[in-house]
Amino acid sequence: MTTSAAPTKSTRCADATFTGLTADVTFDTTPRPVPTKRPRVAILREQGVNGHVEMAQAFTRVGFEAIDVHMSDLLEGSFDLSSFRGLAACGGFSYGDVLGAGGGWAKSALFHPRARGVFADFFARPDTFSLGVCNGCQMLSQLKDLIPGADAWPRFVRNISEQFEARLSMVKIEQSPSLFFAGMESSVLPIAVAHGEGRVEPLGREDFLVSARFVDGSGAATERYPLNPNGSKAGVTALTTTDGRATILMPHPERVIRTAQLSWHPRTWGVDSPWLRFFENARSWCG
Repeated sequence: MTTSAAPTKSTRCADATFTGLTADVTFDTTPRPVPTKRPRVAILREQGVNGHVEMAQAFTRVGFEAIDVHMSDLLEGSFDLSSFRGLAACGGFSYGDVLGAGGGWAKSALFHPRARGVFADFFARPDTFSLGVCNGCQMLSQLKDLIPGADAWPRFVRNISEQFEARLSMVKIEQSPSLFFAGMESSVLPIAVAHGEGRVEPLGREDFLVSARFVDGSGAATERYPLNPNGSKAGVTALTTTDGRATILMPHPERVIRTAQLSWHPRTWGVDSPWLRFFENARSWCG
């Protein structure tokens, strides 16, 4: 299915004109039946995180039992992750982005013996998956030493615009091992973005596995502002591990699982947007 908006004009891009928002869905978007059994997914948050309710709703919608887990639960030992199949680190501004976006959050795990062990044990289990969105993406990228197959992951730094960017952008889903993007390859979809430090900065390696890129109206990867809100090289905005169990991305799929949540969408879309499949894939992976 391919649909597009009418061409628009902008003086903020390098070109005088560019094609407006488009959507090209390459998979059947019929919602999958919700299984009766509900695996547990930890909806992880820290001081300043604000996307946990939306994340919990998305996972609950597709058949998970979403459990609110605060970092203080892990630090104090009142919770561990042994009974969970999934972990989702949510968006927001943990510690007000002190030590860089996601930096304080990551270090609270890395430098705490109990919490570090809890995360390392969870990531090592082959029956688990991990998701980091926005602030959670920045945080998990700094836990890469604990995540199998994530050693090439970059860090995320200040947007080239030097400001917070929030809008509807477009991404193209690439072929990758990511369990979240399974079967969605080559689709071009609108998605919400809201971040100030989303630009990919490689750390000595650029062989990381890309799952999605910011694209222009023709579906080509772009570095042009505002189509690419942060200026990441080649539009990179989602990454995964070699086994596909851990995925991090700056845009917010949990905010757009319903078509009505999108400020623009093709008129042919039903109640659920194609982004519901992102979460359905995680439930299917659990069996």
